[in-house]
Amino acid sequence: MRQTESGVLYLVATPIGNLRDITFRAVDVLKQVDLIACEDTRHSRPLLDHYGISTPTTPLHEHNEDVASARLIERLQKGESIALISDAGTPLISDPGFPLVRRARSAGIRVVPVPGPCALVAALSASGLPADHFVFDGFLPRKSSARKAALEALRKESRTLIFYESSHRVGECLADIASVFPADRRLVIARELTKVFETIIDTSVGEALSLFEGDPNMRKGEFVLVLEGAPVVDRTDGLTADEERVLRILLEDCSVKTAASLTAKITGARREAVYRAALRWVEEKTTD
Repeated sequence: MRQTESGVLYLVATPIGNLRDITFRAVDVLKQVDLIACEDTRHSRPLLDHYGISTPTTPLHEHNEDVASARLIERLQKGESIALISDAGTPLISDPGFPLVRRARSAGIRVVPVPGPCALVAALSASGLPADHFVFDGFLPRKSSARKAALEALRKESRTLIFYESSHRVGECLADIASVFPADRRLVIARELTKVFETIIDTSVGEALSLFEGDPNMRKGEFVLVLEGAPVVDRTDGLTADEERVLRILLEDCSVKTAASLTAKITGARREAVYRAALRWVEEKTTD
């Protein structure tokens, strides 16, 4: 049965490791579309050859996606069907494709997801950490100072935190996590998911770096880091999430009194409640 329609953009999830992780539907779509846009045509070739997919391919990556997207939209508007795939997993999840999807939707072109593997979901599901609420922050900044700043902003986040990291920077990333988060916070390191050397380690922030440095094999592959969220603290101040966000930003540059006063003016929150919250946060940061 034909799986594709004319003038439709298909977002096809491909294996994150084992070639057998692809769905039957994904294979059918890739065989039937007029064109496959690949993050890296060379990387995708083994998968396409394995399933006997002879559909023409074209590159769409972070360096050419603006120009390539415009060209693909023209082809879609002429009635061609196109599939977008990344090197691994679900397109657009820390991978190229957003400009293409945005342009397609703006042009009234139908965009159809063909779901399948996704590294962050695979790691989270096996982590043993809460999966009902989580934050996916993709790849953290490359430089340590920026990475620490990004981590610091998430230090009080109560939801499970998920990051991607490469083998070249994962050691530095673990060191920065240890400098920001409590040593007893649980941390799951997932490496080479669904591949032959898949490794999922349940450790802590304080022990993760030494564990990583003691195992040469941990320096290879692609990583997903799943970090336990902060303990949920009973809130007696009654501030909303937006009020908290404004207050935390102002506290970076203002005194407690000034930050509380400005937050109350900006958000309409009760000044007394804002002031109590500001005092508590400053005290928590001082004692950490």
